[in-house]
Amino acid sequence: MKLILAFIAAYVLGSIPFGLIISKLWAKIDIRHHGSGNIGMTNVMRTAGYIPGLLTLLFDSGKGAAAVLLAKQVTDDPFLWFACGVMAVAGHNWSIFLRFRGGRGVATTAGVLAATQPAITVVLFIIWVLVVVFTKYVSLASITVAVVFPICQFLFKVPLPELLLGMVVAAFTVFRHRPNIQRLLAGTEYKFGEKSRPR
Repeated sequence: MKLILAFIAAYVLGSIPFGLIISKLWAKIDIRHHGSGNIGMTNVMRTAGYIPGLLTLLFDSGKGAAAVLLAKQVTDDPFLWFACGVMAVAGHNWSIFLRFRGGRGVATTAGVLAATQPAITVVLFIIWVLVVVFTKYVSLASITVAVVFPICQFLFKVPLPELLLGMVVAAFTVFRHRPNIQRLLAGTEYKFGEKSRPR
């Protein structure tokens, strides 16, 4: 019963739309009506500024890590820690507070991985930074990291249940980036540091 409650709590925690809250408090705007319409760090940063964007990153990743820490209070199984973290990612992507809409889940996933698979997190962060530096596309970096994630899990010999769940997370992350992929192909995707354009 405690584990079920932890999973529910993780989903609700993940559902808190920090990007939306911070942008409203900081810039008095609904971030969903600006830029890409996404509630994540990148859109908040280009629309409301670097500080609210970084705050969004901190809180979105923090709720992923918090979900894992919550699971660690009720179970010693690393797979269930990871699974509880994934519930927070699901909450971010399909928020109960936003009629089951949400963000892409990248920052929240990063928080989950930092709390469960730190070595893999370091590798993925380096890859993410390199892609952003050379292409200026945050979305492309996030998609690349999502694809590489299960490969890293395999190379680091992560147990099969976690590897399979990692593959699901990676697939959903790419799926959530469909609008970004369309803009990348059309040459209209935002670059890092670019201000949001009218929707």
